[in-house]
Amino acid sequence: MNPAATLADFLARIESRSARIGIVGLGYVGLPLALLFAEERFRVTGLDIDPAKVAKLNAGQSYIHRILPDHIHAAQQAGFHAIADFAQVAHLDAILICVPTPLHPDHTPDMTYVQSTIASIAPHLHPGQLVILESTTWPGTTAELIVPTIERHDNAVLRTPAETPNPTLNGVLVAFSPEREDPGNTTTPRREIPKVVGGFDPAATTAACALYNAIFTATVPLSSPAAAEMTKLVENIYRSVNIALVNELKQLCLRMGIDVWEVLEAASTKPFGFHPFAPGPGVGGHCIPVDPFYLTWKAQQYDFTTRFIELAGKVNESMPAFVVDQTRQALAARNLDLASAMVLILGVAYKRDVDDLRESPALTVINLLRSAGAQVSYNDPYFPEVGSGRHYDLKMKCTPLEQIPNFDCVLILTNHSDYDYPTIAAQSKLLIDTRNATQGLHSPNIIRC
Repeated sequence: MNPAATLADFLARIESRSARIGIVGLGYVGLPLALLFAEERFRVTGLDIDPAKVAKLNAGQSYIHRILPDHIHAAQQAGFHAIADFAQVAHLDAILICVPTPLHPDHTPDMTYVQSTIASIAPHLHPGQLVILESTTWPGTTAELIVPTIERHDNAVLRTPAETPNPTLNGVLVAFSPEREDPGNTTTPRREIPKVVGGFDPAATTAACALYNAIFTATVPLSSPAAAEMTKLVENIYRSVNIALVNELKQLCLRMGIDVWEVLEAASTKPFGFHPFAPGPGVGGHCIPVDPFYLTWKAQQYDFTTRFIELAGKVNESMPAFVVDQTRQALAARNLDLASAMVLILGVAYKRDVDDLRESPALTVINLLRSAGAQVSYNDPYFPEVGSGRHYDLKMKCTPLEQIPNFDCVLILTNHSDYDYPTIAAQSKLLIDTRNATQGLHSPNIIRC
């Protein structure tokens, strides 16, 4: 086999849209990615261990709010289908892994999904295929976990950079390219977010960039998977640290009688050296609450303590308790006891206008309020019910907004744009706003914290 000809053939299949693409993990990252490839006329196979997801997709249904059934139907017209049989990996040209990478309760990385995925696909890999990990993880995962797992199988011969100074496709190619999903973002098209790529060797980088250039407007090739893995963590740690800063400043401003939102709006007028971040009841989603701990865990192996990053994590994790304490004080000022109060939570999603509960601080607030004895209900237009999950066991159903007058306190935790805040404020006996959703409204019953 001529290595140069093989690489040229791979690139030609990308150019002609005849390459067969596999997406492992059809959640908030994998499914949108699969649809992007389908839009560019690639034949896409989605793989997931959840039979309910597989069945829904093959029936033309969606389980993610921002993805409509019409999007699924259009992808199916291009050849998209979902399966749970990992043996079919053998028939694919590129396999992209988009599975969860959560934390254990002690804040150490939980690589269960990644390990089980690579163990499932490795026996079916063969030379000429491209494997890309998109899941957020610690720097070194691709080289220390993905590559050795594939190497243990005789049918997949990997090469080291030293062995292959020129791009070839003699064996299985491995790369890392971090997902950069931004749920709820309606201003930046997904394909216009540059794709960072770090290949295990030059051939892998070349192949991965060619693949992503077919669906994204730009790729950013880096020297190694570790550099790409670190890039993802840096992006989210930057946000985590700055969110922690404004969360701490919010608490100080409340004590000093200063409107933190007014301050941040004024600071944002500076045309250089300042980027605004918004305080809130905590941080949620997969990235901000999780990613910093992947790096702090890895840093310990180098006898290094990431004090600044860990402090930011502690500040953000403390915010739900701060919100509950502010609620207790606001009720006490009205001669009400939190232990007997009826509290309505507005918004349980971790972020505005998304149907995503992952690591949502609202769930922690609900648990803390319940532990304090409060009778807690919620309303969220994206969740008719909230059941059991990895960190919660709420078993609650959405309460209609018409019942607002029946509650002692209404607590805004997620500022969905669907809410009519003037009406909510007028109907609430006490409205505690953690998101500045009631900006411009003036009432003695509104408390911003």
